[in-house]
Amino acid sequence: MRRLYIVTIIMIAHLSCMAQSKVELPAPVGSGGMGLFEVLQKRASIREYSDKDISDKTLSQVLWAACGKNRPDGRITAPSAVNAQDVMVYVCRANGAFLYDAQNNTLVQVSKKDLRKAVAGRQEFAAKAPVSLVLVSNLEKLPRANEMLGAMDVGYVSENICLACTALGLATVPRATMDIEVLKNELGLGEKQVPMLNNPVGYPIE
Repeated sequence: MRRLYIVTIIMIAHLSCMAQSKVELPAPVGSGGMGLFEVLQKRASIREYSDKDISDKTLSQVLWAACGKNRPDGRITAPSAVNAQDVMVYVCRANGAFLYDAQNNTLVQVSKKDLRKAVAGRQEFAAKAPVSLVLVSNLEKLPRANEMLGAMDVGYVSENICLACTALGLATVPRATMDIEVLKNELGLGEKQVPMLNNPVGYPIE
């Protein structure tokens, strides 16, 4: 009984610690940089990344472009079926995995493990990027848990990431390859929270 009590206390302390592991991101800037048509001209899928780290300021810009809050009523930069805002963006870095909270512009830590190899799957090049963004559709938010709508919403977010990376001089490529079972387990996803795409993000090798 005493052992069970100790284990319970440790688990509560661990969960409490994890709940407090938040990263306040710098406020994103909604103007400046390249024009839209220049970005479209330069967008490309890039699969080689330097080991240069990505600052929280730059990461904040990418995440805001992906599906950040852009109106006072809480609506976001990416289209979303019935405004479900079902896409959950997980940020995987060397120091752990974090869930992007778009409404508060914060990262909430969900794992202390480096999950980039799980995101890369059998394509090892992706694990070399300093950041991997995993896009998950929470089908519980969609009418009849419609997976097609979820896939469409994830596609919008991934394209926003591609365009933001181009504008910021970063490299990325949309990918479907990843170890889904490992990620679902490590990120604590439910049955209807489905990883669909990921974007490794880094600086191009010059």
